[in-house]
Amino acid sequence: MQLPDENIEYQFARLLAQPHETWTPLAELQQQHFLPPEKVDEVKQWVTSVRGQVVAERELQNPPPKMRPLQPGFIDLPQKLLDGYKRKQDASELGKVLRLAQQLRDTVDRVVILGIGGSYLASKAIFDALCHSHHNELPAKLRMGKPRIYFEGKDLDNDSLQDLFELLENTCVDPDIIEERWGVVVISKSGGTLETAAAYRAVKGEAAKFYGPKSEMLRKVIVPITGTKGSKLRDLCRADGFPEDDILTIPEEVGGRFSVFTAVGLLPAAVMGLDVRAMLLGAATMTRRFIEEPFDRNPVLQFAAVNHLMTERGKTTRVLSAWSRKLEAVGWWYDQLLAESLGKNGRGATPITMVGTRDLHSRGQQHQDGTRDKLINNLIVRQIKHPPVTLGMSERNEDDLNQFSRKGLPDILDAAIKGTNEAYSQAARPTADITLPMISEHTIGQLLQMLMLATVVEGRLNGTNPYGQPGVEAYKANMMRALKATPNLPKGEVRDAAKGV
Repeated sequence: MQLPDENIEYQFARLLAQPHETWTPLAELQQQHFLPPEKVDEVKQWVTSVRGQVVAERELQNPPPKMRPLQPGFIDLPQKLLDGYKRKQDASELGKVLRLAQQLRDTVDRVVILGIGGSYLASKAIFDALCHSHHNELPAKLRMGKPRIYFEGKDLDNDSLQDLFELLENTCVDPDIIEERWGVVVISKSGGTLETAAAYRAVKGEAAKFYGPKSEMLRKVIVPITGTKGSKLRDLCRADGFPEDDILTIPEEVGGRFSVFTAVGLLPAAVMGLDVRAMLLGAATMTRRFIEEPFDRNPVLQFAAVNHLMTERGKTTRVLSAWSRKLEAVGWWYDQLLAESLGKNGRGATPITMVGTRDLHSRGQQHQDGTRDKLINNLIVRQIKHPPVTLGMSERNEDDLNQFSRKGLPDILDAAIKGTNEAYSQAARPTADITLPMISEHTIGQLLQMLMLATVVEGRLNGTNPYGQPGVEAYKANMMRALKATPNLPKGEVRDAAKGV
């Protein structure tokens, strides 16, 4: 495992209000919309105390009713998985994940990942961040045995799923040829989430047509990931003859949106050929920093405290501005994490993800001159992976770029970040930076664990239980009631005829 020497950091000095000797309109605006440094000093002791509470919650076996639900299992999970693998190797939970991932990679050339919410966004964030930007279009030789990856079961889009079936029908013809086989990873903790369950029934039907309804291959190309207590998916897979050892488990003490370092995120990552141990090591490193480091060296405490204070000052729209398109899906994952964890009891910031500089041409005007309800957290990567694309000299200079002939896209991006932050500062628009030394398994592990830990701490700061999602259950119940009230016929002419229309 090649790991970077640097850690992720959170820099927020730019959103602190600085004293001014003379009054100016800008100084007045900054005093209103930036954080007074003394506020940060005041919150240090409080957030450190909350850290103690969060750390102590890991040991509660039978929490009192007012603390439920309580699902802190994600905090220590990365280190536990690494320790278990070190002791038991293939017999460990991580060993089981790696074995099933290798089985899929050896058996198929395409993998359909079914899941919604945290069961989908975790693997999508990892895939976009760490795999080739055009992974599925690469020939098999350049993919080096890594299957193509597709995501479904995340909505109820009929045409999108039919498009996938059309693709599979026309490119996967002979199940005896590895390059034409496809497999499925189905993820649902409860097993009862309708979007994923419906997609799985349809996809499983397509697989049965391709491999044969009685084929033993079906249990090799389908990997279920689910919970233990009352999981309909687990019951279904048992009925289909799956060995218990081939059904991966989401721990009960880990909530769905905090499950990226369970099999939910690790199995897809391993199928993609990524170094999941480096990812877990990054997450475990962030947990140690959270538990051991003082506020001034602790990005979890800093991020939680600063974002909490800014929300209390009216910055109720929280923008994660990713300055790499590869991190956009990390933003989507954080959108769900923050919204479902803290959007309760009339409270909680509204998360928005954007990509710089792309979305400066759509949202930049609003962020610069619109309502003053936003805090922008930049997500910045210091080191690029590939050689820079340079401008070079050209005989035709109508675009006036010869003056920058020795510069490349990274130089232009750095100038854009600097220029944007300066423009926001001059308009008293608060911004801060999460800085990654590079995009790697280790840094992505750090980042995801940092955001999960900070979300829990922020919830405790504002008196919100960050676990559970009572609001989501309302739509699920209403959807099921509406579905049952509709005639059990396909939508369209058949149902209309039954109604006498």
